[in-house]
Amino acid sequence: MTHSSLSPAPTICLLRLSALGDVTHVVPLVRTLREARPQAAITWVIGKGERRLLEGLEGVRFVEYDKKSGLAGMRALGRELRALGLADGRFEALLQMQVAARANLLSAFVPARRRIGYDRARSKDLHGLFVNERIPDRPGIHVLDAIGSFCEPLGLRQTQVVWDLPVPAEAREWARAQWPQDAVPTLLISPCSSHTVRNWRAERYAAVADHAAQRGWRVVMCGGRSQLERDTTDAIMAAMSHPALDLVGKDTLKQLPALLERGQLLMTPDSGPMHIANAMGTKVLGLHAASNPARSGPYSDLRYCTDRYDDAARKYLGKPASEIAWGTKIEHDGVMDLIGVDDGIAAFERYRADHPGT
Repeated sequence: MTHSSLSPAPTICLLRLSALGDVTHVVPLVRTLREARPQAAITWVIGKGERRLLEGLEGVRFVEYDKKSGLAGMRALGRELRALGLADGRFEALLQMQVAARANLLSAFVPARRRIGYDRARSKDLHGLFVNERIPDRPGIHVLDAIGSFCEPLGLRQTQVVWDLPVPAEAREWARAQWPQDAVPTLLISPCSSHTVRNWRAERYAAVADHAAQRGWRVVMCGGRSQLERDTTDAIMAAMSHPALDLVGKDTLKQLPALLERGQLLMTPDSGPMHIANAMGTKVLGLHAASNPARSGPYSDLRYCTDRYDDAARKYLGKPASEIAWGTKIEHDGVMDLIGVDDGIAAFERYRADHPGT
C-alpha cells in the first residue's frame, strides 16, 4: 500500500481515551501523520486528564469524552463530531486504538469510512465488530510500536519516534524553582501505579533512596493527589534516614513533564510517569515484575530497569515468560516482592557506571 491510499488533506480521528502512559505512546504517531500529511485534520477523542497533559499538541483538535457519562455521553460525542462539517459527514479514517468494551462501543458513534483497529491477537471485547481494517499482526513488540503501526494501513510507516510533548514555558519555570540548578544529580521517585498490585514496598523505595543520598544524590518525591500516593510517600519518607524533597500532589499535569525532565533518573513502577519521563528524555529505573518491560517499559532505554517478569511467570503461572502470551500481566498479590532492594540498587549503580560523575 502506498501513500496514495491517504488523501492530501485527510480527516483522521484518533480514539484513545486513556491512560497517561498510553496517550504518550500515541504522540509519535501524530508526529508521523503530520510529517506525511501536513494538511491533515486530526481529531483525537480522549479522556479529561489525558487532554490536560497533551493540550497544545499542534495540529490536533481534542474532543473529550467522560467515561462516567455513559451512553448519553457517547451520543453527545457523536453529535459533536458530526457537527465538524466533514466531507460526506464522515472522517476519512478512524484509528481505533483502544480495545476495552467502552471504547469499542464509543467508536460506533464516530462517523468514518475506514475503521482501523488492532490485529486479531490484540483484539478483545468484540473489537473486531467495530472495525473494518486491522493493523499488521506483529507479535513481540512494544506497545508504542503497535500504536505506531496504525499508520501502515494508510500507506505510511513510523520510521522515527518523536515526542516533543507540549510543555509551556511557565511549567518549566515552576519546575526550575523547586530545587537549585546545581551539579547535584537528582533521583525522582514516583512510587504509585494506578494498578496498585504493581506498587513496591515503601521500605524498599526508602532503602534505594537512602543509597542514592549516600552517593550524593538529591531525592525528590513526586506523584498525584490520591490518598494512596500521599500515604505511600509518607511511609517512604518516614523509613528514610536522609531527607527528601516532597512534591507529591503539588504539580499539575502540565508541570509534571517539566518536573520529570529535571531529574537524571526516575524510579517508578510501570506507570504513566514512567512513559512521560521517557518522552522527556529522562532515564527510568523501572520496577517490573507484574508486567513485561520489553512490552511496556520505558521505550527508549531499558538498561536501568529491574526485571523479575520471568520469575513472576514461573512462580504464578508455572512456566517461563517465553511460553506465555505476549502482553500477559501477572498482577498477583505479592508479585512485586520478587524485586529486592539489591535489584533496585544494582539498577541505580548501572546508571552511575554509565554516567561518570553522578
